[in-house]
Amino acid sequence: MFDRLRSEVKVIKEKDPAMRSTIEVFFCYPGFYAILFHRISHYLWNHSLKFLARVLSTFSRFLTGIEIHPGAQFGDRVFIDHGMGIVVGETAIVGDDVLIYQGVVLGGTTTQKTKRHPTIEKGVVIGSGAKIMGNITIGEYSKIGTGAVVLKDVPPESTCVGVPGRIVRSKHKRHVVDLDHNKLPDPVASAIKTLEKQIEDNEKLIQILLDKNGICVSEDKTDEKEDCGDLLKIDSD
Repeated sequence: MFDRLRSEVKVIKEKDPAMRSTIEVFFCYPGFYAILFHRISHYLWNHSLKFLARVLSTFSRFLTGIEIHPGAQFGDRVFIDHGMGIVVGETAIVGDDVLIYQGVVLGGTTTQKTKRHPTIEKGVVIGSGAKIMGNITIGEYSKIGTGAVVLKDVPPESTCVGVPGRIVRSKHKRHVVDLDHNKLPDPVASAIKTLEKQIEDNEKLIQILLDKNGICVSEDKTDEKEDCGDLLKIDSD
């Protein structure tokens, strides 16, 4: 028991630069308390004391603002940072070394009494306000962007952002904790920028053709000697 407590405190020290002392964890970290209460309520749930387990989880929710169903399974060294507004459903599975920020929902998409909540594998980082819905799997060491809504499986070591969630990066890398979940790529913005560049290049080409044929449609004249080859050249890099 004490070894587990030490590991819980150690992971907070590793993943939260705001931590100043161990005593601060015991008095000021609601995520730490939520995990402790859940481990007790989960034990009661598995030993046929389901009503008592629900009462304890409800008390934990009142105290911490974090709602974790007693039936949910949590691995070791899970860190809930801030935590307010987090909801974890009954059949959710959260693996070791997972980092969860405030406002995250691990929710279900069916009323059937079956596995209906997500499985979060080892080392995943889930950004603030992310919603992961249904019986899907988030692969090891993946990163879920802030505000993402994930409805499909995410492969290991991937990055998923947007509504609905889109995988924008999938590559092998060292398994280190990266807290920069506010700097994830935006595929929609990238696509818009690409279209803007193509439109700009096309407008330049059209203006060159009009000027060379003596057709005036604008007061802005393009130099007839301008070579449009650069506009069509494909970067070989």
